[in-house]
Amino acid sequence: MRFLIIFALIAAFAPAGANAQNLFDKLQKTIGTVTGQSGGGASGGSGGALSNADITAGLREALKVGTERVVGTLGTADGYNADPAIHIPLPPNLQKVQGFLKKFGLSSLADDVELRLNRAAEAAAPKTKELIWKAISSMSLDDAQTIYKGPDDAATQYFKKVATGDLTATVKPVVDQSLADVGAISAYDNLMGQYKAMPFVPDVKADLSQHATDLALKGLFHYLAQEEAAIRQNPAKRTTEILSKVFGGT
Repeated sequence: MRFLIIFALIAAFAPAGANAQNLFDKLQKTIGTVTGQSGGGASGGSGGALSNADITAGLREALKVGTERVVGTLGTADGYNADPAIHIPLPPNLQKVQGFLKKFGLSSLADDVELRLNRAAEAAAPKTKELIWKAISSMSLDDAQTIYKGPDDAATQYFKKVATGDLTATVKPVVDQSLADVGAISAYDNLMGQYKAMPFVPDVKADLSQHATDLALKGLFHYLAQEEAAIRQNPAKRTTEILSKVFGGT
């Protein structure tokens, strides 16, 4: 199993353009030091064997880098709004209002509320990084081994399990404030005022704050899972100090 772990992480974090043969030689040496077996020939003098703690630290650092990249993207203008994969639509009931108003050329009111929901999620995104980092730092050796052996989204599922409560508690107040700051509440009141002024329309209630919070976190986990898969499968865009220590640098 260690062979697979080390192979996957070396493949994931090899710097772009690394020579394939050098990478294979490095892999052989690493396996030899960890297992106590010769890598085929030269004994080499490249330090002691890698510990589980070192490998776990490497994983933690990689996930921190991935989290920073995801949060940095989502926390920019149109990080949610312009991304069809995580764009936050109106709640289902308000989508009906949106469709109804469109018949009268008034859908811009609903469209404005929808835009502001996404702006609130973008404003809240930076607040999630420290909580995800806390979950990563609290990862035990057993947690790390389970993640290594798990599917491509094993770390993301771990985050969902241990951090969703804290994330919700942190993100929702930010969303609440952001909805007020960006004018979503007043836009919603304006929308419903126009809607209710029309005859024979049903009453519609929607919890904009909880809706935006739930989908903001869903979007976050969506891209954390993608970043995790890239960590497992693709060359790293850059290395860090701990990765150099664990995998021998460039």
